[in-house]
Amino acid sequence: MAAAMTTAEESLYQDRILKEAERLQLEFTGIFGVETVNRYLYESLSALESRARLREFVPLFAHRFARERLQSLAKVGGLVRVDEPEVLFVCVHNAGRSQMAAAMASKLSGGRVVVRSAGSDPTDQLNPAAVSVMRERGYDLSQEFPKPLTDEVVRAADVVITMGCGDACPIYPGKRYLDWQVEDPAGQPANVVAKIADDIEQRVRGLLGELGIR
Repeated sequence: MAAAMTTAEESLYQDRILKEAERLQLEFTGIFGVETVNRYLYESLSALESRARLREFVPLFAHRFARERLQSLAKVGGLVRVDEPEVLFVCVHNAGRSQMAAAMASKLSGGRVVVRSAGSDPTDQLNPAAVSVMRERGYDLSQEFPKPLTDEVVRAADVVITMGCGDACPIYPGKRYLDWQVEDPAGQPANVVAKIADDIEQRVRGLLGELGIR
């Protein structure tokens, strides 16, 4: 858990949260009211604060998490048009497999797929071995963070891919669900994580082919 802040640090922290709220309110003007935007931001903030090691990054991460949720909510409600297929990768901790798959799908698709990832029980940081192996392959996970699975993100996805999270993901009709039996990289040496990355990349390339992304 993050260490307690001084009064000055807490004041700065709250100022940063307000700035992130203003950014989101501006982006979603005409789509959602201020109350809805603020509710999603503070819900996201609370979810991330409870497991954060370094609170200084939480306002930015909460902004990004809330933004994804609001984008999904807007899509589900028919408030915005999204032409690209949307894929959600889910594992238990959102620290290894799902993050690796999401990074690969985003880069290999050239941005032609909307990609999300989440965890049924997210941890407080990404798996360092997974980050290192992915960096060697040209994927930068340094700005990523574990996020909890939320209902609106599942509802917005066209394809939901689970990796070892059992029945934690809600089921909605008309959606494609796949369960990838991929080994967990947690606690594994780099050579094993590299093999896991190979497995995930092969699966991601196959999925993109099925989606018509070449």
